[in-house]
Amino acid sequence: MREEICICWLRRDLRIEDNAALHAALKSGFPVLLLFIFDKAILDPLPTEDRRVVFIHRSLNRLKDRLEQMGSTLMIKYGMPPDVWEELIATFNVKAVYTNHDYEPYAKQRDQEVSNILNGKSIPFLTYKDQVIFEKSEIVKPDGKPYTVFTPYSKQWKIKLNDFYIKAYPTEQYLENLLRCEPSKMPSLTGLGFKDMNIDFPGVDFAAKLASYELRRDYPADDATSYIGLHLRFGTISIREAARTALANHADKWLSELIWRDFYMMILHHFPQVQHQAFKPAYDRIQWRNNEQEFEAWCNGRTGYPIVDAGMEQLNQTGFMHNRVRMVVASFLTKHLLIDWRWGEAYFAEKLLDYELASNVGGWQWACGSGNDAAPFFRVFNPELQAKKFDPKNQYIYKWAPQYKQEKHDPPIVDHAFARDRMLRVYKAALNDGPV
Repeated sequence: MREEICICWLRRDLRIEDNAALHAALKSGFPVLLLFIFDKAILDPLPTEDRRVVFIHRSLNRLKDRLEQMGSTLMIKYGMPPDVWEELIATFNVKAVYTNHDYEPYAKQRDQEVSNILNGKSIPFLTYKDQVIFEKSEIVKPDGKPYTVFTPYSKQWKIKLNDFYIKAYPTEQYLENLLRCEPSKMPSLTGLGFKDMNIDFPGVDFAAKLASYELRRDYPADDATSYIGLHLRFGTISIREAARTALANHADKWLSELIWRDFYMMILHHFPQVQHQAFKPAYDRIQWRNNEQEFEAWCNGRTGYPIVDAGMEQLNQTGFMHNRVRMVVASFLTKHLLIDWRWGEAYFAEKLLDYELASNVGGWQWACGSGNDAAPFFRVFNPELQAKKFDPKNQYIYKWAPQYKQEKHDPPIVDHAFARDRMLRVYKAALNDGPV
């Protein structure tokens, strides 16, 4: 007779510590098998050199080693999740499945398909909040409607916050309830269709950065940002630990970045159309130029604007881009070149290690002016002034775009004053057609 077990399905929570779904599974009364699925629907469209897949693979290897030291394992599968679950149900006597919420449209559709399969076999599919502090409708206006402006949302977020919401789940107390089993096989990166690249990823020790964060966060040459986005994206660190650390260090500005992340997740939940449409519908009437040669120049850091080109080189070479520079390059694409924000969002989605749909869409719509809490459309970053203010010694520019030090760079792709005037005409033409 097959042993009765439950399965904890890891997705964006690649850790044992402070994991809501794992904690619930370990207290279920059944031995717990941990599972990760390399999802064909996500992996197949990716290029063979994708840094994020390398990061996931390394994180899973570390997790698998830890579990095997405890006499258990991490089962790793590759395929379409519904097919994998049909196979697992046929192989194991599964009494329940535990996992953490995901808020992105594809993930919600996938989870509904899996839930239908499991429910058809009378297997509970139990999901938990884990990747945000507040989700869905936990922070709403007095009338129950979602906030669409960040400042009042942030105020209510802070009012509601207490120890209950950031307390760690004590998974370590229940690890004896892991399923005792032989080690499982880990597919190689090449077996998954990816190249194993020699990359150094940032660690999770971010607390030391918090003291200088507020003062130096806007200066891209400084090593003043925490690089925690990657770890929050894949759950190698708990959002509750991040919030506790921010509060302990009185890092209010850094905490506000965590709140922005919750805010954008909430917006995506209530307004899923923002993935492909402007939050303010009038902005979908903008007549984008969408010049493919200019888009290629932007992608490849050949715009003739030093801080823009440095930012794109940093992104292309490392998978990171400093946050201040992200705003500058996004504004430049949408306003100087009048290229649809969705083109830039898709490029960032392909390149960013810390890519999260909700925050990426939110950031791009903010820069474009089309978002729910966006910069006013007539606000246009001047890349030269931004460079003078935040990279006065050209340290960032010369590091990532050394052609400017050698004076062997491309001429500016467009004049700033001309581009600003053109953008204002085009935006006004669209927005004057009807209500914003």
